[in-house]
Amino acid sequence: MTPSPHYRADPRILSLGTDFYDPVEPAPFPRCEPRFVNQRWAERVGLGDLEPARWAQHFCRFEPLPANLEQPLALRYHGHQFRVYNPEIGDGRGFTFAQLRDDRDRLLDLGTKGSGQTPYSRHADGRLTLKGGVREVLATEMLEALGVNTSKSFALFETGEQLERGDEPSPTRSSVLTRLSHGHIRIGTFQRLAFFGDVENINKLVRYCLDNLYDEQPSDDDAANALRLFDLASSATAILAASYMAAGFVHGVLNSDNISITGESFDYGPWRFTPDWDPEFTAAYFDHYGLYAFGRQPEAIHWDLAQLAGCLSLVAEAPPLSDLLNDWSARFEQALVAAMLRRLGIAPGANDREIAAALIKALATRAQPIDRIFFDWRGGRDPGTEAYPAEEFRALAHLLAGRETVRSHAYWSDPAPCSMHIEEVEAIWSAIAERDDWRPFEDKVTAVRRMGEAMEQDAPAA
Repeated sequence: MTPSPHYRADPRILSLGTDFYDPVEPAPFPRCEPRFVNQRWAERVGLGDLEPARWAQHFCRFEPLPANLEQPLALRYHGHQFRVYNPEIGDGRGFTFAQLRDDRDRLLDLGTKGSGQTPYSRHADGRLTLKGGVREVLATEMLEALGVNTSKSFALFETGEQLERGDEPSPTRSSVLTRLSHGHIRIGTFQRLAFFGDVENINKLVRYCLDNLYDEQPSDDDAANALRLFDLASSATAILAASYMAAGFVHGVLNSDNISITGESFDYGPWRFTPDWDPEFTAAYFDHYGLYAFGRQPEAIHWDLAQLAGCLSLVAEAPPLSDLLNDWSARFEQALVAAMLRRLGIAPGANDREIAAALIKALATRAQPIDRIFFDWRGGRDPGTEAYPAEEFRALAHLLAGRETVRSHAYWSDPAPCSMHIEEVEAIWSAIAERDDWRPFEDKVTAVRRMGEAMEQDAPAA
């Protein structure tokens, strides 16, 4: 491969040293059939000129990219899983394959899912079902279009193996996914170091995150660095929780090993978009008590952030960490107002909190699905009493008077909004499983990107 001038390898993770990862080998797959290639993000990281054979070579066979990691690295971490601490996890079916800069000079990771066994596989096969890969592509595309800070599905290859799974019809087809992420450092990465009382490496990891993920120069004061990182992570996770709510999205498994230090959403298993504003809606069939239900996601992310505070208390004073943790709810509320108005398509104004509160009350009536309500009221436009006669919508219309903005994209004239509900996802998969028909999948990705273009084109001025 002759690198593009825009390709900038930067394997900074090696600076952390071998206490943080284990070199591993990718699985030798019998097939490498491309099912999804993210050309637009390839352009942004200098890989847009890759020929089809090179995509398979690097993102299914995992031959190293030029001047990048010579061997994949399985990252070490612990975490609370449904509030139970587990010291036996880590990258069990994935690894960090490369690091590179994007067109905004951000350091991004190319990581995998389904690339084979690692020291942390715990007797599992280290593989990913094709259905799981398809679902992750659909989740990331939809969330990106809705403005959620999410990892990007970079490449999906079908790998030709037959997998046995207890929770879906087996044998089932296999895949390997490569995702592009703003770091793979998790709250659970800090938890592992705290578990061992490894203060030196906590300080090293804090400095790495500040320097490489937040573009801030760490100081010589380890306690000040830890407080600064916690401050930044608090803001980032508050924005993440708010964006989930505005998107009507339920991640499903908000364990502390699934919360990135940058507040970027990633690792999509039993996700769903809730059709209605239902706080009790859950995505995972095994979430029997609704711990990660739609309405409890802010609570879950705040709880995970508290675990990070506990880790950083080994290097910083507890009171300022506690003060920042207590301030999280106010940050979340502010972020939720901004996220709701952004999806509604109106610019900030004097009565934003009142509008956001009225909007949530209107959504809670379940008069229409979430996507439909935002679509109909986009830009502050009142569809009228015939469509939305309820008192909650009339109150919203009153608050929105004079706030209407332009809706110039043709998408807003469509008969229905683009959505990603479970019935649609299952229909897309059925076409693949039964007829090997990828057209519905490709059409949905196209439709989602068109919606994203409309939201970006008609985004309100800040």
